[in-house]
Amino acid sequence: MSPTFEELSVGQDIGSRSIEVTRQDLVKYAGASGDFNPIHWNEAFATGVELPGVIAHGMFTMGAAVQLVSDWAGDPAAVVDYQTRFTKPVLVTDTTGTGDAGAVIDVSGAVGALDAEARTARVDLTVVSDGQKVLMKAQALVRLS
Repeated sequence: MSPTFEELSVGQDIGSRSIEVTRQDLVKYAGASGDFNPIHWNEAFATGVELPGVIAHGMFTMGAAVQLVSDWAGDPAAVVDYQTRFTKPVLVTDTTGTGDAGAVIDVSGAVGALDAEARTARVDLTVVSDGQKVLMKAQALVRLS
């Protein structure tokens, strides 16, 4: 059930989730997005350009994080604005054949501000992988009934 504006308060928790990411997920995302930069799938190339290894696409990380908000809102169209700053890459280790995740992105959200006139809530997201914030000022604006 979607939240209503009247039910919300600043600081209210909207939930959390952990998103497991594999190299296969990155290849699928590359196919969908058209971003075939080898830093997102080729270990030798990624380390050759002085990255610690294969990293997730920034937009993959951003999209995975906002899913928490659209699920909470009950309608992806309720998210009328979303922005963030990328601070650290998500390193995705090769776990091919093990069934294990190569990385985990932990996302939690809370109501950061309310605008009664516009009937919107700003949801502030905390997005962490391997103990480090990977997105800063991740904020989604949600229009509610």
